[in-house]
Amino acid sequence: MVNCYSINMKNFLNMLEIDSSNKNKKEVPKYKVLFQDDNIVVFDKSSGIAVIPERYDIGNSLKELAEFEIGKLLTVHRIDKETSGIVLFAKNAESHRNLNIQFEKRECEKIYIAVLEGELPEDEMKIDIPIGTDPSDPTIMRPSARGKECVTIFKVINRFKGYTLVSANLLTGRQHQIRVHARAIGFPLLVDSIYGNRSNFLLSTLKRGFRTGKYSEESPIISRLTLHAQKLSINHPITNERITFESELPRDLKALIQQLSKLRRIN
Repeated sequence: MVNCYSINMKNFLNMLEIDSSNKNKKEVPKYKVLFQDDNIVVFDKSSGIAVIPERYDIGNSLKELAEFEIGKLLTVHRIDKETSGIVLFAKNAESHRNLNIQFEKRECEKIYIAVLEGELPEDEMKIDIPIGTDPSDPTIMRPSARGKECVTIFKVINRFKGYTLVSANLLTGRQHQIRVHARAIGFPLLVDSIYGNRSNFLLSTLKRGFRTGKYSEESPIISRLTLHAQKLSINHPITNERITFESELPRDLKALIQQLSKLRRIN
């Protein structure tokens, strides 16, 4: 039911296969359940839905919507609203306490897939830069000598001309960690309106001479963070069994990577 995963190009090419047989595309669901038992539930969240309630958008978070179906849930960790992928909740206080300790002791493995702007020079890079809240805006994080310890390991999956596909292993779990670290080393997420250089990405950026129809406006390949929470490994809070959950890349990220592979391949 749950399997271990290692990133290699063969696996990744399989992940990029898109089923084009259904021409009438249905609306992407906000989330789906990857696994649940009496103690935990693991969701695969779409981009655009907050994990916990937002002040000005009550009733539309993953937690609130899922509780209508499943019952009371206890938050273990969060990912950004515009990040897709795996989110874990506990169903009872004992499991919640156990999982919180695992996260605090770094016993959980958290792997993200990200597309960065620029060609990362090293195949593997460890970023150990503390981050803290920006004094001018509490919603934004920045590198700070007075901040909390923050460690990310980037591993290159593939390089393209001007772009890099990486896995990001979070050894800590700070707010906006990957986004801040990517910017700090000069390779921000390809799409990140706060820490990067753009809020969407157009095919015309890659394809010279690309034109839309006379009366139509070009639609972005992707218009959200180029970041996906792809894998989470934990010890089950009751049985202590090591279990790993995986989330398939969403359609927009698949499309972006396919276009980079086609138009910006490095020979």
